[in-house]
Amino acid sequence: MAIDYSKAGTVATIRINRPEKLNALTLVMYDDLGRAFAEAGRDDGVHVVVLTGAGERAFCVGADLTESIPALAEGRFDISHWDPAHLKIEGFYKPVISAIRGLCLGGGFEIMLATDIRIAAHDAQFQLPEASHGFVPAGGTLVRLVRQIGYAHAMEIMLTAGRFTAADMQARGVVNRLVDADEVEPAALELAGRIAKLSTSAVQTIKEAALTLQHLPLAEAFHREAALGQRTFASDDARRGLAAFANRASRT
Repeated sequence: MAIDYSKAGTVATIRINRPEKLNALTLVMYDDLGRAFAEAGRDDGVHVVVLTGAGERAFCVGADLTESIPALAEGRFDISHWDPAHLKIEGFYKPVISAIRGLCLGGGFEIMLATDIRIAAHDAQFQLPEASHGFVPAGGTLVRLVRQIGYAHAMEIMLTAGRFTAADMQARGVVNRLVDADEVEPAALELAGRIAKLSTSAVQTIKEAALTLQHLPLAEAFHREAALGQRTFASDDARRGLAAFANRASRT
């Protein structure tokens, strides 16, 4: 399979595994990537997902130009068929951390934007070249990028179709952390392990709130925030956490 799925403890790793083609995604790979995310979503034993690409040259360069792009251009299906691979679905609130080496272009950039925390190699390169080819990055980017970073930065990345360094992306708020290339995946897995030890109900509620509240009217957003907060206060995780805190306090 060109999409590998593995699990170690409560952390699942999804690896785009076609390094000889810079991890370009075929039609089958898009389907398999969507299925991998769905498997992680269904498994209560998975608390955090790490997404990465095989090899040193690329995280992912997007859709295979010899197959996937022609299929779209010929109208055999529309891009919404890839919604599961782009995590353009409701209800997926498990954190996803991307580990990025080499090229992160086109659809690969779009899939990165579906993740919550991004760790990249110092020498990674990023690009949304779609406008230079006569189409647009419609795999979530037209919605996500202007919501995730400043408007002017987002427009420069999309409108110029230019190549950007990892330092550029960190300065613009697209990636979180830069490390040496051989430390990218270990750093992502270490961070995933830290998050996986926290309350799953709290972590997933934080992501749910981040994805669903930001564009509601203020009063409605605060009302919904209170409901989400109350849900966690009444959870088994909160009861255990508060009991542990009280037990520690009684011993001091």
